[in-house]
Amino acid sequence: MTPSEHEMPVGAIVVDFDGTACTVDVSETLLREFGDPVWETYNDMVDRGELGLREAAHRQAALLTASREEMLAFAIEHCPLDPTFAPFVAWARERALPLTLVSDGFAFYIRPILEAGGIVDLDVITNEMRFDDGDAPRLTHPNAHPECIGCGTCKMRSTLAFREAHGPVAFIGEGLSDRYGALYSDVVFAKDVLVDLCERDGVPYLAWDTFDDVREALEAMREPPGPVAPTWCPGWTDP
Repeated sequence: MTPSEHEMPVGAIVVDFDGTACTVDVSETLLREFGDPVWETYNDMVDRGELGLREAAHRQAALLTASREEMLAFAIEHCPLDPTFAPFVAWARERALPLTLVSDGFAFYIRPILEAGGIVDLDVITNEMRFDDGDAPRLTHPNAHPECIGCGTCKMRSTLAFREAHGPVAFIGEGLSDRYGALYSDVVFAKDVLVDLCERDGVPYLAWDTFDDVREALEAMREPPGPVAPTWCPGWTDP
C-alpha cells in the first residue's frame, strides 16, 4: 500500500534553510566573503536584545559589495545542501506530506542552491532581496507579520497557517529565528542554538543531526507532543 499522510503523526513539515536544509548559514557566509566585518556587531546586538532580527538583516544586507551573480556563484559552490535533505524531500512527497522551507535569510540564493542539489518545485516562504543598479542590496518582507516588526519572515505565522490547513506540524531548525516557529509546532527537531532556546522556553524537542534522523523519528512516532503556543510571541516587536 502506498503510504498516506494519515499514517504519519504530522500533516505538514516546516524546514529552516540556512544551517538546516543547507549545511551552512549562507547569509553569514556571504557576509564573511563580501561584506564589512562590522556585520558581526549586529549579530551581537541581536543577542543582547538591542536590535531585532529584521533591522539587523537590513543593516547587514547593505554591507554586501558584490553583484548578485558573483554571490550566487560563490554560494552554489561553497554552500551545498545537506546530503540527506533531497532524499527527505522525496520521502515526504511519497507520503503526500506538504514540506515547505521557511527562511528569514537573504533569500535570493535559496532556489538556485535547491536546483543545484536537484530539488525543484519546493515551496519557499522567505524574504526578497532587491538588487537595484548603483544601490546596496535591500531586503523586503512579503511574508512578515502585518503588525510585528521583529522578524523579516514570521515563522510563527507560517507555522500557524500550516497547522490550520494540514493539522499537526513538524518543525526542523537550528537558529534564533526558528524559536518562533518551534513554539507553535507540534513536534520540534532542534540542534545548535535552537536546543538552548527550546530548553529555555519549555518546548519539547528531539535532537537531530541529519534528515535521516528526522525521518526515522517521524516513522516511529505515534503522537506528537503538541505546541507550547504562548498567547504572545516572545519575539514580538512593535513598530
